Amino acid sequence: MTSILKGILISAPAPGRLEVHAPGYLVLEDGVLSGVFDALPSRYDGAPVEDFGNCLITQSFTDLHLHAPQYPMVGTGMDRPLLEWLSAYAFPTEARFADEGYAREMYRRLAAELIRGGTTRVCMFSSLHRRGTLILMEELEKAGVTGLVGKVNMDRNGSPALQETTEESMRETLAWLDECASFPHIRPILTPRFTPSCTDELMAFLGRLAAERGLPIQSHLSENTAELELVRRLHPDCEQYWQTYDKFGLWNSRTVMAHCVWSDERERAAMRQAGVTAVHCADSNLNLCSGVSPVRVMLREGVKVALGSDIAGGDTLDMFDVIASTVRASKARRIMDNWETDFLTAAEGWYLGTSAGASFFGAKPGFAVGEPLHALVLDDSALPPLSAPEDRLSRFLSRRQAGAVRAVWSAGRRVV
Repeated sequence: MTSILKGILISAPAPGRLEVHAPGYLVLEDGVLSGVFDALPSRYDGAPVEDFGNCLITQSFTDLHLHAPQYPMVGTGMDRPLLEWLSAYAFPTEARFADEGYAREMYRRLAAELIRGGTTRVCMFSSLHRRGTLILMEELEKAGVTGLVGKVNMDRNGSPALQETTEESMRETLAWLDECASFPHIRPILTPRFTPSCTDELMAFLGRLAAERGLPIQSHLSENTAELELVRRLHPDCEQYWQTYDKFGLWNSRTVMAHCVWSDERERAAMRQAGVTAVHCADSNLNLCSGVSPVRVMLREGVKVALGSDIAGGDTLDMFDVIASTVRASKARRIMDNWETDFLTAAEGWYLGTSAGASFFGAKPGFAVGEPLHALVLDDSALPPLSAPEDRLSRFLSRRQAGAVRAVWSAGRRVV
């Protein structure tokens, strides 16, 4: 079935470059983009057009790192550094997701908030609970979110209420993989919480499983100086944090690593060479006193970088805020680097929050013909008018506008 959308089209096909059609038309065939036009070709005469007038039609967001079971505690505990915060806030909250009724209620709210805000692709941590993880995947499917969800593996350094035995973690992971095979839009990703949470036996099991089944992997890397010291004590045979994943087969082009605040030149080179994706989480890094990631340097060196909200270390799911925080953090990094690195522009931030994250799922950048549509319609008519679409898009990052998201498409389906 042919459907046509008209509005001010603006997308980020490359870092720092915005492509504008003012106005423009998106032509869809069964939800897949078949053409982007400034003027509608005559062959579409008589086809219905949904006209959004002066609204912006742009790409929807990709959130490549967030912790679903921390959703109830967003905005709390921001006065603690990472390891203290985990013990005092995150672990007790995640333990509650053993209750399936509670998991259902919280995950339904989370999925709805993601879609309302225009986030249609995710790479997400669940808790260690198998049933709770399946519930999360079900609620994301119902809401129209696409992407990857992982049952957390955690057999040490947890809490009495939030830790598995090694055998239990292996068994529950295998059962979960069998049970989630039928989801069409939410797929599994192996999720060792981070190196300190997993014994060597469990990490080796996950590495074998990733290789045997071709599964992606997500975890954390070089987030915090106290974390780095803990990793060094646990793995004295490894000179650097990344090697604790590499030696178990968890370091490749299907790997997503959150934070990378303290990744030095050698670790960044290892990321580039293996094709690992670094996920920058600006809010979380500041809230938990971890630092400011050298995003500009990573990009210049050829490391793949995308963005994550990292709730609840991050205090918002709103990817407008996440992109704005990314730009602000890059300015702080410029100052820290003695003004030797450039800060990120709004256009670069938009690319990182959309096309860069989508590429992890194999998507082409921008509004690409042949791709299922992931898009949102933005209405800024309540604000003083601006003429340039680029300025209007930038203002969406800086100024919150209630009701601005008028429509959302996810994988070719209109979900809002």
